[in-house]
Amino acid sequence: MRTGRRDAVESPISGAAVTERPPLPPFTRESAMAKVRMAEDGWNSRDPHKVSLVYAENSRWRNRDEWVDGRDEIVEFLTRKWSRELDYRLIKELWAFDGNRIAVRFAYESHDVDGNWFRSYGNENWEFDPDGLMAVRHASINDVPITESGRKYHWPLGRRPDDHPGLTELGF
Repeated sequence: MRTGRRDAVESPISGAAVTERPPLPPFTRESAMAKVRMAEDGWNSRDPHKVSLVYAENSRWRNRDEWVDGRDEIVEFLTRKWSRELDYRLIKELWAFDGNRIAVRFAYESHDVDGNWFRSYGNENWEFDPDGLMAVRHASINDVPITESGRKYHWPLGRRPDDHPGLTELGF
């Protein structure tokens, strides 16, 4: 029997209260890959409230040099992020997994208000609670200026199409 259940959160799809976020740990290769794609899809929605629901109420992040604690701060952080990283498009790829932990590598493209484009490369380490909510996230990220003609992510804003190349296929 599980203990330490989290408060129910509202499903972004049905609006119903949910207490689990499948797939649940311990992860298999397939379930870890599904969790990574779900995270990518959520972040590509650029909806801070929707994205925050996959994190535990008391989730703790390190993102670059900033610490973020709990869902309210996650929403504030993502709102700031997507107000300055415009036309944001992200690709995540599974790197490793074990038990309730997943490591990913990622790259995203965005531009600032002046039209300067960047590709940001990084790695994330995730730890999940028994209900499949992310309890810990550590992100290390480097930004590289690119020209608009150097962009590789050209799908319409939102979910990356299934036939769009991933990081490995793009040579990243």
